[in-house]
Amino acid sequence: MPEGNSDRAALAGLHAEVGRFYLRDRAVVRAQTMLANALENGGDLDAGTVRAYLREVTRYFAGFERESRGHLKNVEARLERIAQLQFNLTAERGVAARRVQATQGVLARLRELGGR
Repeated sequence: MPEGNSDRAALAGLHAEVGRFYLRDRAVVRAQTMLANALENGGDLDAGTVRAYLREVTRYFAGFERESRGHLKNVEARLERIAQLQFNLTAERGVAARRVQATQGVLARLRELGGR
């Protein structure tokens, strides 16, 4: 793989970004280690090592993204249900408050009549 300083810098940046994640996938951890060793050597990066690294990172993060999108969709649906429930309860509260107000008016008139 023809490789310049910008490719090495881009790979090192990707390596650092991936390294910020808590990784338990053995293949990605192994690829991280292999690329770290290759970057530390300072020589040309082996094209096979780079391809293997990019393949494993792509595989892992594509799956991670799908899982995250599914989770986000689930949370958004739950939030919509909560928002609808809150809307319904607010409307129900308004109806109950108006009933209290109306019954208080009737009870106040009854007290006035009973006090005479």
